[in-house]
Amino acid sequence: MMRGGKMKRRSWRDLSPGQRLAVSLSASAEIALTTLAVVDLMRRPRERVRGPKALWWAALFVQPVGPIAYFWKGRRGATGP
Repeated sequence: MMRGGKMKRRSWRDLSPGQRLAVSLSASAEIALTTLAVVDLMRRPRERVRGPKALWWAALFVQPVGPIAYFWKGRRGATGP
């Protein structure tokens, strides 16, 4: 969608129903994952978090990789290092 050499910004109405569904599902998943990570980090003792908690707080707001990285590498299990 070119107009005068510039890309025209698409609005929500311009998206197909499938595209709207994909955007809605992606946004919902991102919000849910971030919320779960925030709650987990608040409740988890410092000794069960790899690295400084302040670093993980900052990382949680780098979407979408922050929450994924926290669940993958940031948490220590109850029995493991």
